[in-house]
Amino acid sequence: MANPDIVIIGSGIGGATIAAGLAGSGASILMLERGEPLPATPHARDTRAIFVDGHYRPKEMWREAGGAAFNPGNYYYVGGNSKFFGAVLIRYRKEDFSAMEHFGGVSPAWPFSYEEFEPWYSMAEQLFRVRGALGEDPTEPFHSVPYAFKPVPDEAPIARARAELKGLGLHPASLPLGVDIDTWLKEGRTGWDAFPNTGQGKVDAQTGPLTAALTDQNIKLETGACVEYLETAPDGKTISAVHYRQNGEPRKVAPKLVILSAGAVNSAVILLRSPSPGNGKGGGKGLANRSDQVGRNFMNHNSSAMLAIDPRRRNDAVYQKTLMLNDYYLTDGRGGKPLGNVQLLGKIDGNMLKANVKQVPKFALDFMAGHAIDWYLMCEDLPDPESRIMVDGKDIVMQWRRSNMQSLDGLTKVMRANFRACGYPIVLSRPFDKRTPSHQCGTVKMGDDPATSPLDPFCRTFDHRNLFVVDASFLPNSAAVNPALSIAAQALRVADHIRKTELAA
Repeated sequence: MANPDIVIIGSGIGGATIAAGLAGSGASILMLERGEPLPATPHARDTRAIFVDGHYRPKEMWREAGGAAFNPGNYYYVGGNSKFFGAVLIRYRKEDFSAMEHFGGVSPAWPFSYEEFEPWYSMAEQLFRVRGALGEDPTEPFHSVPYAFKPVPDEAPIARARAELKGLGLHPASLPLGVDIDTWLKEGRTGWDAFPNTGQGKVDAQTGPLTAALTDQNIKLETGACVEYLETAPDGKTISAVHYRQNGEPRKVAPKLVILSAGAVNSAVILLRSPSPGNGKGGGKGLANRSDQVGRNFMNHNSSAMLAIDPRRRNDAVYQKTLMLNDYYLTDGRGGKPLGNVQLLGKIDGNMLKANVKQVPKFALDFMAGHAIDWYLMCEDLPDPESRIMVDGKDIVMQWRRSNMQSLDGLTKVMRANFRACGYPIVLSRPFDKRTPSHQCGTVKMGDDPATSPLDPFCRTFDHRNLFVVDASFLPNSAAVNPALSIAAQALRVADHIRKTELAA
């Protein structure tokens, strides 16, 4: 497709959903994805291949600020990281749109209200065919449209865990999920959390919005197309070309509009690697960077795995991941500051544990996994300009400065006490580290002021009128829930805005 109207860089949640939102507009759209479609092979349901051998992990290495190299957990396939996500499609709580005080500081407000955003949440839930239930979670914000599908059912051990938590006076609720459980289990009897989706059982960016978008003959997808940088017009006010490499060959395309959706790390990297004229204090530091905030405010949820183990009772759940608990989302349970969200992990096994505790014998890990209910504790990471993504030549450098760890400590303590009160004598926890992309966000944040934010409330860059950034980068805060639905909802909102302001003529 020679010089289309629009180029979308990336086919993850943001890119795929904005493509679906622009389908039928009449615009010619080229999507550039650096990865290839995920192949259906036996590795897709092999826990040793996935979690021990790292079969799907990228070959690249990033560096910590200071020099230590590590292999990141980001994936490069059509559909992006969503091919491996837990399919939790949950709304930010209404309170997350306003400034909120945490133990570690203040979480900033969005530039618009939950009420303004709510219709786009409803549209995103329909697009991703979310299964859920209203009325179970006391923090659930207003929904103008009910879920179209009933929640994924609890398996027997999880139904018991739900009852145990209710017995403590807590409010366990069904996770909103983009999973057709019958189809998923027909393709293999495993959980879906962190497993690659090579069929139709999980509604990810590819099987949901991208499939819908590609029914429009004006929308084309090129794979193996790794974008290297953006070129500006001589006046520096617009993007004139996208430079990428495909099959080792340099290529260039000159669209009227560019939508960058490469993910919170790689979108920032593309902007930082792009040459720029001097413009304000961010001049010479990449594109869209008058505010000097591109790459800054990197957030990655503070999170831990927690295993509630009863050696007397076996957990024979296959997929497990159907419950959440938000009793500590807005308060610590005693009238204090917020802690965070608790939700089930997909059912673990000995291979998954072996990937993290290599010194423990496999038979012991199998016993532990077989008698555990596996939980994920998630707390808000607050934005900090010194928590950032940088580039050093060809290297991606991550300087992640964790914040608000007191909330994770508090949530760990209260949930350990709760699980023991439910009859689990052994409760173990382990925090996730930088290798796990626990909802990376915030590196190209939106706001009302171009002096402090690269993007306006519709994700258009203040510096370049034909450049939008629509992925987890735009999030001004991380909240303490999975960000996928919020990214999708904003992508639909931005698509509508582009239709009205850019394509109407």
